Amino acid sequence: MDSLMIKGGVPLRGEVTISGAKNAVLPIMAATLLTAEPCVIRRVPKLTDVEFMGQILTSLGAKVNLEGDTLRVQAEKVQGVGDYELIRKMRGSICIMGPLLGRLRKATVSLPGGCVIGARPIDLHLKGFEALGAKIKIEGGYVQARARRLAGADLFLGGRAGCTVLGTANVMMAAVLADGVTMIESAACEPEVVDLANFLNAMGAKVQGAGSPTVTITGVKKLHGAEHEVIPDRIEAATYAIAAAATRGEVTLLGARADHMHAVLDKLREAGVNVERNGSALKVRRNGRLKPVDITTLPYAGFPTDVQAQMMVLMALTQGISIITERIFEARFMHVSELARLGADIAIEGPSAIVKGGKPLSGAPVMASDLRASAALVIAGLVARGRTEVKRVYHLDRGYENIDGKLRQLGARVERMEES
Repeated sequence: MDSLMIKGGVPLRGEVTISGAKNAVLPIMAATLLTAEPCVIRRVPKLTDVEFMGQILTSLGAKVNLEGDTLRVQAEKVQGVGDYELIRKMRGSICIMGPLLGRLRKATVSLPGGCVIGARPIDLHLKGFEALGAKIKIEGGYVQARARRLAGADLFLGGRAGCTVLGTANVMMAAVLADGVTMIESAACEPEVVDLANFLNAMGAKVQGAGSPTVTITGVKKLHGAEHEVIPDRIEAATYAIAAAATRGEVTLLGARADHMHAVLDKLREAGVNVERNGSALKVRRNGRLKPVDITTLPYAGFPTDVQAQMMVLMALTQGISIITERIFEARFMHVSELARLGADIAIEGPSAIVKGGKPLSGAPVMASDLRASAALVIAGLVARGRTEVKRVYHLDRGYENIDGKLRQLGARVERMEES
């Protein structure tokens, strides 16, 4: 198990290329199960979650080959059982269920794992499958879905915390091979859902309205192979933007999509960070003193929960009081106690964190608890006086391609150490 050793105090400067989006590539990889023909996916980030998904596809019978950032998958024959030992490693693996159900009319998939950031039930996924005509049974830790025939239906996929990104993706992938028309109301509007829809349409599917709360899918008899380039990772881009601001640096994000990052860029500008757009590049620069801002996480196009922890670090460095309210996951403040070890003054009150910013941070050993919390601790370590050791960085490797290499490229003093 690796850790990152960081010597703080160096402003990040230079250019960093944004990788393909983790949250887009995983369902797109799953969607290759919908056809027996070969598919080619480009701009695939080198992440452990991508590696796990490749192993899952292989275990289902697909041939998977990754060269550089190009992934080739051919699922000529597939079997419909997703094994616990692979599925438990990441929550995104549940998105194999929709394609298996769509193609085979049956799927047996272990309940998934993933970051411990609160309850993330899959009830909305199952509700959607049932509406399409599947019978659902949960037994021995596995979800079993079967249908003699899938038929289009009108669905409402809104939940307690809003819409479901993976649920929308899963139901969309089952519905593309159903008979008739499916209309998903309260669908997730995230760019990753749009990217999946674009891939499905390239395969011959008929998906309309992706990116809006209403998605309409007209079922087709068969899909074919396709080529696709994954969108850039807006969460990775936001993380480097915040790191640039936190370290008083100047970083150009190459390949970032500003149109996917409005909520984050708006809050950075409100805080006093200078953000300039030049084509597909974003230059982020901190000029002087920052202002505290209040943040509430919401479904897209609101402020993303996946950037809450990183933004909390920036507010911990900013003189004044900020209130950060988490509306998506109830247990996503696990990074607060570790930030306190570095000197941050943050109090939790219900779904909100009260950040009393402006106190200097000092390096210490800290423990990563989930993917985005790990990124926040790295940003804090880049700013803190002295040495910070971030332990259990396997969380980071699930979602950030070569993060220590990219940070070194920007001038950070970061070393990866093997924990004894």
